[in-house]
Amino acid sequence: MTDVREVLARDLTAARERTLRLTDHDEPELLRQHTPLLSPLVWDLAHIGQQEDLWLLRRGDAARPGLLPPDVEALYDAFTQPRAVRAQLPLLPPVEARAYCAEVRGRVLDRVDRLGSAGDAAGESFAVAMVVSHEQQHDETMLQALALRAGPPLLGTGAPLPPGRPGVAGTSVLVPGGEFVLGVDAADEPFSLDNERPAHVVDVPAFRIGRVPVTNAEYAAFVADGGYADDRWWSGRGRAHRDEAGLTAPMYWGAGGAAGTRTRFGVVEELPGDEPVQHVTYFEAEAYAAWAGARLPTEVEWEKAAVWDPALRRRRRFPWGDAEPTAALANLDGLALRPARVGAYPAGASAYGAEQLMGDVWEWTSSDFTPWPGFRPMLYADYSAPFFGGDHKVLRGGSWAVGSSILRPSFRNWDHPIRRQVFSGFRLAWSVDEPGA
Repeated sequence: MTDVREVLARDLTAARERTLRLTDHDEPELLRQHTPLLSPLVWDLAHIGQQEDLWLLRRGDAARPGLLPPDVEALYDAFTQPRAVRAQLPLLPPVEARAYCAEVRGRVLDRVDRLGSAGDAAGESFAVAMVVSHEQQHDETMLQALALRAGPPLLGTGAPLPPGRPGVAGTSVLVPGGEFVLGVDAADEPFSLDNERPAHVVDVPAFRIGRVPVTNAEYAAFVADGGYADDRWWSGRGRAHRDEAGLTAPMYWGAGGAAGTRTRFGVVEELPGDEPVQHVTYFEAEAYAAWAGARLPTEVEWEKAAVWDPALRRRRRFPWGDAEPTAALANLDGLALRPARVGAYPAGASAYGAEQLMGDVWEWTSSDFTPWPGFRPMLYADYSAPFFGGDHKVLRGGSWAVGSSILRPSFRNWDHPIRRQVFSGFRLAWSVDEPGA
């Protein structure tokens, strides 16, 4: 039996090593704010420590004294300090932020070591897993900030990835109609978050879904066909945002998308046609789908295509089965700095044959962010509930920048439909009539 203490210590350490790599820059670099949408890296660094201090050393009791003075700790409250103003705050210098995080982490590892060998998934071990998830998510947002950064490259070109294979772009797989189990329970996924729970049975009509995400080459055809200028493909809100923001191509593409290049972490390179397109808004994904005679999948359709095993009539833990993610199954953990080419992970296919559902790009769905029936807030009550019913669309599947230890097919990300600094792409879906689909 795996000792939960070892798992938690391993995941805490992996997240921290990643955080320190992403913040291993000189002080001016860490103090820069590249966009009002994202924090300077030094804010993220100390905020990671502050949340760990609050949730693991003080057990969520903000009235208890922390390791920072109250006026300093208040600088790192994400609800009271908007991102746009964080660069103007009297933040801890990087050396002090690192020392603070190290002090908190030392005390946390001592506490993890004192857990029972089986842990307590409903209590302290869940809180540790939540802190790991929080840090990994901030690591991803720091990569978003570094992607926006102007100047000489800081991160290189990324680790190598497996080759893709031809013949998969533009193809689809059938998901027959019928019931499946949507969401998870704590008994099956003890570290799942509140918006993923509870598991419940839903009936889903038959549909087809893209075998792989839409590629750069496919999206370039939409651009070349005048898709951005043709109002037929755009919703009313999509047209308004397209015009206001002056959208003509995905973020980071060369001029008008016609130059065949992109800028990736400061490196200008040829646009790889067989990589999943990324850095598109929900509205751009929606317009492309209309142009292609398709639609975006709902998040329920996406999850069924990802996890349901129709032969065994049960969920798989991951699209490929119950084995943990590896570099042979999915592109995760942020080392590649880009999506893998489509067809790179045939062994990671779901029971229905859909590929690259985990990692590479967050996939926009047509669904609004709402709770599952029977929703109950978890330890951190404001994680999900304040965002239900707002202007948020759900993204599924994770991106190449997501930490593999925190990602599940049930994981629900959400963002405003105008956002595209996230590592976001999409795949298509089509409604079908059975039989003969």
